[in-house]
Amino acid sequence: MRILALETAAKAVSAAVTEDGRVLAAGYQDTGLTHSRTLMPIVEGLLSNTGLKAADMDAIAVSAGPGSFTGVRIGVSAAKGLAWAADKPCVAVSTLAALARNVSFIDGLIVCAMDARRQQVYNALFEARDGALTRLTEDRAIALSDLAEELRSDPRPKTVLGDGGRMTYAFLAAEGIPCRLAPAHLVKENAVSVALEAEAVARAGGLVTAQELAPVYLRPPQAERLRAERKA
Repeated sequence: MRILALETAAKAVSAAVTEDGRVLAAGYQDTGLTHSRTLMPIVEGLLSNTGLKAADMDAIAVSAGPGSFTGVRIGVSAAKGLAWAADKPCVAVSTLAALARNVSFIDGLIVCAMDARRQQVYNALFEARDGALTRLTEDRAIALSDLAEELRSDPRPKTVLGDGGRMTYAFLAAEGIPCRLAPAHLVKENAVSVALEAEAVARAGGLVTAQELAPVYLRPPQAERLRAERKA
């Protein structure tokens, strides 16, 4: 299965083309420029350099959330446009599930953490064993203090990663909870892992139409929360 995958849910932006688990091409950028400016040039470069088109894909995949509200919207909108124009199905991938694939080769507990502000993270826990992943929790927004209490008595070795990984690692370490931060080249979200997760989702019947593809938000946007607070 050949997949074009997009990752825009966090600070870095990336795109990748994979085929049956093999990476054909990948592009990654983490320079602080907006995803609306950087995503499509990366995609166009990948397709141009590989001699492929969106129509040559079996599906268009995207990290549909959780993550930055603006980033998720950009990625989902781009995936919709590419899929619609090429008449291809889409795969909506959990950003956290894809992230866990970065370190699936490290046995133990995988603590995926994306900065959700206000001392909270978007989080999911997975167990890695012999390269296989088992999901232990649903995607959720959780306070760092609550996450620490949940992990305190768990004896498994813990690997922390994600754009909120360094913050989470520092908090857990300060609480006396042994853990390790993923290697620098694997700590952040990337489209290769989105593509690999998308293959598994597609095999399980998770293909959707471009029209059905939708972002996944665990909390309402900041503007909506502020408006509700003012009304209250």
